[in-house]
Amino acid sequence: MSDLRELYQEVLLDHNRRPRNFQKLEGADHTAEGFNPLCGDQVTVYLRMDGDVIREITFQGQGCAISKSAASMMTQSLKGKTLAEAETLFGKFHDMLTGKPGEWPEELGKLAVFAGVCEFPIRVKCATLPWHTMHAALLKKGERVTTE
Repeated sequence: MSDLRELYQEVLLDHNRRPRNFQKLEGADHTAEGFNPLCGDQVTVYLRMDGDVIREITFQGQGCAISKSAASMMTQSLKGKTLAEAETLFGKFHDMLTGKPGEWPEELGKLAVFAGVCEFPIRVKCATLPWHTMHAALLKKGERVTTE
């Protein structure tokens, strides 16, 4: 268990220090903003779609290490996925963080390092904010996503 915690911390710190896909995406055709008032996390997710496939996904924002690393890993996981695949992955990630039973590690790949977040309920909102924001961008809701 301590090995898993160490891996979790390593991955989170790496993605926090060097977030992947951390930039505004020029020509994005789907965008949404998200805010977590408890932690102060703010994220904007940008998507460029090709039919129902996510061709490009980036983000900008500021926040805690969990929020930033979740956004970074989310963008890596979703690039090239279809809308249906993105929705399925979002559901499984959310279920894992909220403690719902299921088979996650293999299906979630590297995202499984967030499994320990469910032990800290206040941090679940930090990890899921980028995902809820991505979901709103896909649906073109046009409203600011909040964890409240």
